[in-house]
Amino acid sequence: MNNEIEIKNIENAQNLRLASFGSRIQAGFPSPAQDLFGDTFDLYSELIRTPEATFCARVTGNSMIDSGISEGDILIIDKSLPPHDGCIAVCFVDGDFTVKKIAIKDDAIYLVPSNPNFPAIRITEENNFQVWGVVSHIIKNTLR
Repeated sequence: MNNEIEIKNIENAQNLRLASFGSRIQAGFPSPAQDLFGDTFDLYSELIRTPEATFCARVTGNSMIDSGISEGDILIIDKSLPPHDGCIAVCFVDGDFTVKKIAIKDDAIYLVPSNPNFPAIRITEENNFQVWGVVSHIIKNTLR
């Protein structure tokens, strides 16, 4: 496949609280600072809806680069979310895991990369195929 991922369960995820910037940060025009620091963010509750069905995985490869998923990013994958047309999902295809967009067409399901250098994967009845989980969040290291 075009991306390989190593999947890990979310275990003992305590101490995921970080200091919170008191207000939202503008991505457009700057706004005056108000109460710079507020409570805390509980990253666990922000990122994890169903702990027993949530896993994380580190991405290798660049087939999803145009969807903002890069080599080394960490995916939060929720197996309880139903897959749908256009979602990004971790799929098991013929013995390998891959992350792709799901495209549901009249003739078949396609796993679509977000990089024009990679072909879509058409899923047929001959494939050993399973949507393993839906990607709910992408964690990026911007210092690389």
